[in-house]
Amino acid sequence: MPGFASLPRRSKLLFLVVLAAFAALIVFGPLLEATWIERAFSSTLIIAFVVLIAFLTRRWLFAFALPTVIFGGLLIASVMKFRYLTTPLMAPDLVYFVNRDLADVALHYPPILIAILIAAVAIPLLLILAWRWSPSAFLTRYASPRRHYARIGGAFAALGVLALALWPHGPFAAVFEKGMWQAMNDKSYLTDFVTSFYQTQVVIPPFATDEESGLVWTQGIAENPPACASPACRPEATKLKDGQEHPDVVAVLEESTYDPTMLKVCTRADVCKRKMFVPDGRTRAHGLLTVHVWGGGTWTSEFSLMTGLNHLSFGDAGLYAPYNLAPRVNFTLPRVLHEAGYRVIAIYPMSGDFINARNAYKNYGFDAFYDGKDYGLSWESSDNDLFQVFNQIYDKEKQVYGKQPLFVMMLTLRQHGPHMTPLKKLPPPYDKPLFAGKFSPKGLDDWMNLNLGNYLQRLEGSDIAMAALEKKLLDADRPVLLFHFGDHQPSFDGAMRGLDKNPPDAAGDANFLTYYMLKTNYKPTRQYGEREMDLSFAPSLILDLAGVKKDTFFQANALMRERCDGFYLNCVKKPVLDSYQNYIFYQLGALHE
Repeated sequence: MPGFASLPRRSKLLFLVVLAAFAALIVFGPLLEATWIERAFSSTLIIAFVVLIAFLTRRWLFAFALPTVIFGGLLIASVMKFRYLTTPLMAPDLVYFVNRDLADVALHYPPILIAILIAAVAIPLLLILAWRWSPSAFLTRYASPRRHYARIGGAFAALGVLALALWPHGPFAAVFEKGMWQAMNDKSYLTDFVTSFYQTQVVIPPFATDEESGLVWTQGIAENPPACASPACRPEATKLKDGQEHPDVVAVLEESTYDPTMLKVCTRADVCKRKMFVPDGRTRAHGLLTVHVWGGGTWTSEFSLMTGLNHLSFGDAGLYAPYNLAPRVNFTLPRVLHEAGYRVIAIYPMSGDFINARNAYKNYGFDAFYDGKDYGLSWESSDNDLFQVFNQIYDKEKQVYGKQPLFVMMLTLRQHGPHMTPLKKLPPPYDKPLFAGKFSPKGLDDWMNLNLGNYLQRLEGSDIAMAALEKKLLDADRPVLLFHFGDHQPSFDGAMRGLDKNPPDAAGDANFLTYYMLKTNYKPTRQYGEREMDLSFAPSLILDLAGVKKDTFFQANALMRERCDGFYLNCVKKPVLDSYQNYIFYQLGALHE
């Protein structure tokens, strides 16, 4: 191999650029990972890859350039995805999310778009130059059988190191043992991307042998009342003009929404207290809602509301529920309502292609899917914009289908991040810091004032829009049940986790709490008042208060809600939880192959 001094100037310059990039990759990649074994794991992969490429191509400059581009690209993509979308890059993203959805996201986050454009030009150019300007590590004129066999042996040795490192039970077994949720939050970007290839298999909770075997998971007629919206079952209800027996059910997923009074710092009544979180005479159930994701992953909250299941039950692959779980569920809220005579529709604020939504909703059992793009909805659409579209569709549906009860599922989008509009561009009182000062009991820093100010300003709009929606639905002559809830807390680029919160002692992790509110314009046979509840129990609660007969799955779901006081996977009564999961997965078959 020729010495560095004898290389052409262009090769020297490119060598220095590649070497600097490789050093930056090591410093900002492996050396910043969370644990020493993860640092050793990612470093081993990179170095072994360099050695393998060098032996295979005989171009040592290219051997440094290719791994630098691949691992460096993964690192940058993961950092940017975590910053703007709150989750790092994972292996399934390459299958599920590298499509036109990515372009739609990039258009709303200019740094992502710029990075993609730069990478599209710079990466191919760098690799071409590295290949053409790289001197051979094993020049042909020095070739000999011994060198040839040494190359082959070196390549196999590098492959052996890679295989050993990537073996889940090998010397780096510990890096494969942490769960997907930890991997999504600890910022060991390279390690977590590689190990996520081994965490894409849907698993069903194993059969538990220490269950509470004497429990019965079916309800009698008294516990599963029919048609509680009918005049005979609801004597205090508004007189019906159309003879509709079951109530219309409208579910609204409020994107990234929670009651800000849960924050210890948020005590200003003018900006922190909103009517949409306050019960009134039509409220039948409300309280803190336990959700299963933080800062993102709305589709998993949709999955829980539709199925009564928690995506975390199915291993790390559950995060991709619209793709791999939706086609396999046997029991859903829309199917039960459809069986009871409902027409079941969804109003989606984005393209139905986003996160496989249209196909997932079809699998859940919806009769119709209204694509938001067809109605001019977008990322910037306010709750009022969405509810105006709802009014059009709802009135048209009622005109066409008359007395047939209607179930509508719709999602807002305005509270989706980023929350970084400059305060001076917001209307008063949000045009200046609301909680001035550094982190202290009395105030927040500039970053949190910016994000929280944006959140509260958007929340005011949501509150006004929700009041108008309530008036339209609950003042109507027909019976209506309205259920709205927050799918997860906003991220504020991770800063949300640092805010002090004041949930009750019974609550779990405060970062996974939002709210739910259920109202009707009729008097059901039972009211639930204020209570904490897991989102997985929302469908059976809706069925109970709508008076719709539940199937065997949702009978069990309702009983589990009562027996574990609204908690699900964090239920302290483990034998009860084991019995419930044995029943729904191994007797009912909640998920099929």
